[in-house]
Amino acid sequence: MLRTAGRAFVLLLIMTLITGIAYPLVVTGLDQLIFPHQANGSLLYKDGKPVGSALIGQDFTAPGYFHGRPSAAGKTGYDATSSGGSNLGPTNKTLLAEAGQRAAEVRRENGLAANAPVPSDLITASASGLDPDITPAAARIQVARVAKARNLSVAKVQTLVNRYTERRQFGFLGEPRVNVLRLNLALDALTGR
Repeated sequence: MLRTAGRAFVLLLIMTLITGIAYPLVVTGLDQLIFPHQANGSLLYKDGKPVGSALIGQDFTAPGYFHGRPSAAGKTGYDATSSGGSNLGPTNKTLLAEAGQRAAEVRRENGLAANAPVPSDLITASASGLDPDITPAAARIQVARVAKARNLSVAKVQTLVNRYTERRQFGFLGEPRVNVLRLNLALDALTGR
């Protein structure tokens, strides 16, 4: 009995060393070697200082910036430590009222007609509440507002949106998308902000 317990303890130590120490060290080392940008959080920099991650949405509200998806993460939104959706269903009165208010706000701030369609990603939060991307349609309806606020031509801002539109991965996975932080950093670089 004692001999079996001793063998079990030795096996426990060996497996702990392999799975708890060696394997994580090897995987972390390979990640740093092969995918260093992604392994370090996909951080984006401005003037040599990190300003955010390409993987986490931020709250942009100024007229000269593209606005991302609304966030339900945390009490005030965009809280990376409290990722999560609102869990409100499509027939929930609170969700419908919030979506209606957001749609009216998007129309107002972008100079759209009162009955103009608004892309759903500008009025509903994602499941994580931290989605960093919007659809090209959501970016397009903001182009005129951003161009006016930055004293740029609509064509120049639309060209920038086109340049930062990511296509489907491998040509068939996902949907075309625009990373809001990357696009806004490119706008800042363009206008010297």
